[in-house]
Amino acid sequence: MMYDFNANEVFEIAEQIERNGAAFYRKAAAQVSDADSKTFLLELAAMEDDHEKTFATMRANLTDNEKITTVFDPNGDAEAYLKALADTRVFFDKEIDTSSMKSILTAAIQAEKDSIVFYLGMKEMVPESLGKSQIDSIIKEEMSHIRIISKRLVATR
Repeated sequence: MMYDFNANEVFEIAEQIERNGAAFYRKAAAQVSDADSKTFLLELAAMEDDHEKTFATMRANLTDNEKITTVFDPNGDAEAYLKALADTRVFFDKEIDTSSMKSILTAAIQAEKDSIVFYLGMKEMVPESLGKSQIDSIIKEEMSHIRIISKRLVATR
């Protein structure tokens, strides 16, 4: 059975991924001793918090058509499935190698890349009439994270 997701569902998962990202950066910040590195990681966490708010606002501004559920799902299985994907594929709870800022930043870049791949896949499952173009906004936000983290990684070497 083919299931088309709508932009509302994807934005909801984007919010969860941002929460997971913020937790990732706060956990890493708690494990580093260098004040500058700690500040940078907490700034990344704050960016994730801001992006979560942005996605919540974007979701609130979707049209009714972009929120239409495409299948009968009285138990919320589709939402549970998407949440499970967010919690196990992008910024999932894992051991962070905090032996160096380089390893933390490398893990962060990989998680940001994973989120982009996730959203690109989701974009293919959202019909244009259900807000497909809105997902590009999420992807652009995640790409901006990679640029910021990569710049810091290059400066760390």
